[in-house]
Amino acid sequence: MNKRWLAALPLVVAALILATTATGSEKTAASGGTFRLGTASGIDSLNPYVAFNQDAYSAFEYIYPVLVQYDSHLHYAPFFAKSWKASNGGKTWTFKTQPHAKWSDGKPLTAADAAWTINTDLKYRNGATANVAGLVSHIKHASAPNATTLVVKYAQRPNPTYVLGQFQQYFILPKHIWSQHLGKNGAGLKTFPNSAPIVGSGPFNLVKFKQNNVAVFQRNDSYWGPKPKIDEFGLQQYSNDDAMITALKAHDLDAVESVPATTMKTLRKAGFVVSDVKGLDQTDFIINSNQKKKHHRELLNLKVKQALDHAIDRKKIISVVYLGAAQLPSSIVPNPAGVGWHNTQLKTPGFNIALANQILDKLGYKKGPGGIRVAKGQKMSYNVIIPTDVQSLPRTFQIIQADFAKIGVQLKEQALDSTAAFDKMIGPNTTYQGFDIAMWDWTALIDPDFMLSVVTCAQWGGWSDSGFCSKKYDKMYAQQQLAPTPAKRRALVWKMQSYLYKQRPYLWLANDDQVLAVSKSWVGFKNTAQGPFNELSISVLTHVHQK
Repeated sequence: MNKRWLAALPLVVAALILATTATGSEKTAASGGTFRLGTASGIDSLNPYVAFNQDAYSAFEYIYPVLVQYDSHLHYAPFFAKSWKASNGGKTWTFKTQPHAKWSDGKPLTAADAAWTINTDLKYRNGATANVAGLVSHIKHASAPNATTLVVKYAQRPNPTYVLGQFQQYFILPKHIWSQHLGKNGAGLKTFPNSAPIVGSGPFNLVKFKQNNVAVFQRNDSYWGPKPKIDEFGLQQYSNDDAMITALKAHDLDAVESVPATTMKTLRKAGFVVSDVKGLDQTDFIINSNQKKKHHRELLNLKVKQALDHAIDRKKIISVVYLGAAQLPSSIVPNPAGVGWHNTQLKTPGFNIALANQILDKLGYKKGPGGIRVAKGQKMSYNVIIPTDVQSLPRTFQIIQADFAKIGVQLKEQALDSTAAFDKMIGPNTTYQGFDIAMWDWTALIDPDFMLSVVTCAQWGGWSDSGFCSKKYDKMYAQQQLAPTPAKRRALVWKMQSYLYKQRPYLWLANDDQVLAVSKSWVGFKNTAQGPFNELSISVLTHVHQK
């Protein structure tokens, strides 16, 4: 969510590594300089076991290694792992890692760090490391027989696309730092602040961080991969989009990676390069689906969820809120999320106030004073939690609120910062008893596993924001990880999307476009569904000379 609880985009540093500056009438490639990027989201925590905002996970990609990466054709390519092979019927995976790699404090980065991270996440997966438990599913143990060999043993043969997809988003932590902060039963992993400067091993070092303000990353000259061309870049957080766009126009920023649709025309006129492509971010209407919830249990009724779904005018939301820079949504796995994973048989529910009223009438929920329906003795009046850092949601809420009034359902906005919002949603002791409805957003990955995981029972108190829990669904989730072929895995992924489509823990509102604005003094960027600053752009980034 904005961009919420992101597991890990394809490496977002590639464009920063290869981008070049240009000044004057003659544009030439130039090394050095500081790139200034604006955001209205921000880094909520520097601890990977606690953080859930997109900017935090982008920061982890700048500073921590992963085993594999995507190339420009969405094929898996070597990264910290130079090569890999499966043996023992596919249950043992051996990765050969980069030699001579170092952490930013000069200590060696070896396969032992990867093995320790995996084994630690396995050991505490039911507690402190729950938010990464899905990334180590079915693994029995990891070992490092030498500094450049990582051996990962699985309990059952996993699907190869699943294995590499998980490791593409799995951050390797420095054992010599994090092993000192285990605490009791691993609890210390979540309380360790991991303050800047952070010990990492990426193309950049995080040297300065002030929450809700700024993060400064400097080029890591001892990095084992391609060296950045720029000296450093800063991530500047703003409390709202207006302030951020004003800073861009004043050239206090060089780029904004999530541009409000309302400012696209003015930024183009002001001389900025504005790019709009189909994206992976989707706003959603979250219905508390905890089967043991005590209040407003009518919201567990699938007919009620269906009625609410038909009372959402998505075309109006896209037209008014996004000025057309969004797509109609239909599934938890959005269409641009990778070839074949999105279930194309699912269609966006139609806007039909008459049908929504008809469904609620048949349930016997009659309208009472003020035109608000009464369900089982309770008014159908609900607080809707909205995080303050997702700028598109207040106007979206107003559109939905007005239409829901036409079907006798009252909505009241409850604006909270993202941390307070999530705490309210999971409730005391992760009981999911403290809310009925919320609005937020998810940003998907190329591989569908992460998005499919957020509604599993195992993610209660982790990534789950809906309280949804279904043993039938969990069984399908495990099966897709172990499917013997890519085709069989895709069939299960489609089946899971169909199941969620009917159960409706989420009513999807809009599939936002990825909109980038960047100063013409920077060249080499290519906007993609995964964002403009990612590994997918590496094959098209070139040094530009214009006279």
